[in-house]
Amino acid sequence: MGNDTHEPPAPDPSSGIPSGPTPTGPLPTEGSADLVDLSAVDCSARPAKARHRTFAGILVNTAFANVTTSYLWFAITFWIYDETRNVIATGVIGGAFMLLIALTSISFGTFVDRFRKLGVMRFAGGFTLVMFTLSGVVFFLTPIDSMLDLRQPWFWLFSVIALIGAVVENLRNVALSTVVTILIDPDTRANANGYVGMVQGLAFIVTSVFSGLSIGLLGMGLTVIIAVVLTAIVFFHLLFLRMPEELRPAATDAHGGFDLRGSWLAVMAIPGLFALIIFSTFNNFVGGVYMALLDPYGIELFTVQWWGVWFAVAATGFLVGGALVGKFGLGKNPLRTLLLAVIVMGLIGALLSIREWEWLLVVGIWFYMLLVPAIEAAEQTIIQRVVPLERQGRVFGFAGAFEAAAAPITAFLIAPIAEAWIIPFARGERGARILEPLLGAGDARGIALVFLAAGCIMVIAATAALFTPVYRKVAAVYAQQAAKDAEATEEETGAER
Repeated sequence: MGNDTHEPPAPDPSSGIPSGPTPTGPLPTEGSADLVDLSAVDCSARPAKARHRTFAGILVNTAFANVTTSYLWFAITFWIYDETRNVIATGVIGGAFMLLIALTSISFGTFVDRFRKLGVMRFAGGFTLVMFTLSGVVFFLTPIDSMLDLRQPWFWLFSVIALIGAVVENLRNVALSTVVTILIDPDTRANANGYVGMVQGLAFIVTSVFSGLSIGLLGMGLTVIIAVVLTAIVFFHLLFLRMPEELRPAATDAHGGFDLRGSWLAVMAIPGLFALIIFSTFNNFVGGVYMALLDPYGIELFTVQWWGVWFAVAATGFLVGGALVGKFGLGKNPLRTLLLAVIVMGLIGALLSIREWEWLLVVGIWFYMLLVPAIEAAEQTIIQRVVPLERQGRVFGFAGAFEAAAAPITAFLIAPIAEAWIIPFARGERGARILEPLLGAGDARGIALVFLAAGCIMVIAATAALFTPVYRKVAAVYAQQAAKDAEATEEETGAER
């Protein structure tokens, strides 16, 4: 696929004109997602088909990396709940994961802007491999009785080490969003983002099946070994991938390892972009509820092995949703698509547990997952269109930090509240009698009540957002930039003729 080690000639500062190869595509404009530092990327080095093949290789590698990370993380969640039946433990684990994502995303975005994208991905893969190996050492050196005693530090040490490895792996996903900008032409980035969602859905499917089966049939020890081996294979495969279009990192004003000020300025430089991030956060508020309570709810209805299998079946909705976005895109107004999807998602989340029926849960999750790729791809497509490449890492990192912070807030709050008050109330005679007309009968009606409330809040918030002036502003900015890109592309095509 070529070699990415050659540096371009240094530009002559006195000329004001960057030397080296110039990428194909429209010339950069203010607020454009196209390059300002033209000598950093050379899209003319290979045709679009070759660039797409490189993107596919990076995408597949990232998919397997997500699978191995989720495999271990899902397994830890399944294992601790199956052994202890403690909702607080699963809520703390899930909430801590999202909280660390929020705290590290700005640093991740800063590093993505400052360094080559493949180099960033390789660092993340190697670091995750080291941390998963260390977590395995802790597990095998600790007696199982001590590991399962949540009053002792060993389970938390084991989980935190694995957690850090899983969080750093997310650095690859931030870099992947900028790889789309480098390798994929503007008009087809929504489709590429859909395929990103599709492989993420595939990761959900694979991990759900194998995490549940691993815990049920193999135990936690063999699960840790499998995760380490798979992580090592993915890391070494990544070392052989090449992206010759990126000759060097684009010149950037990013500084240090945590450029909060630069991230904020990059977001605020685009009218309405901060509002877009707020819109995208709506999904994460209800996501924190499901993070804390969906696995306990599923394990109440199924055994741990079968819950993993049925969750995998439901997660095929993620795969189908990503494929639909990859095929048809997101329309002329991705923001409108995002908010409409959030409204429908809220309705589904409110109703998927309204009765304690296994088939209703599986079907509800399938349709819920169907909408996730459209929501994620919409935000990515807008940012890739309107933000210059040399700032995209920090913008994606800032967005990830802001959005991820919503989930742990709800997860940390709802798990103890559900465990201490809502679930006991729903299982009591008086609570069961009150809830039965709305939610039916069953031991998990307390969790169903939480799901219903969260879904209703989601619908109200997203519906209100559709009628705000800032929604119209963001949609107008995107449409204006899309028109500029189309006009520039037509001019370039005419010049070539």
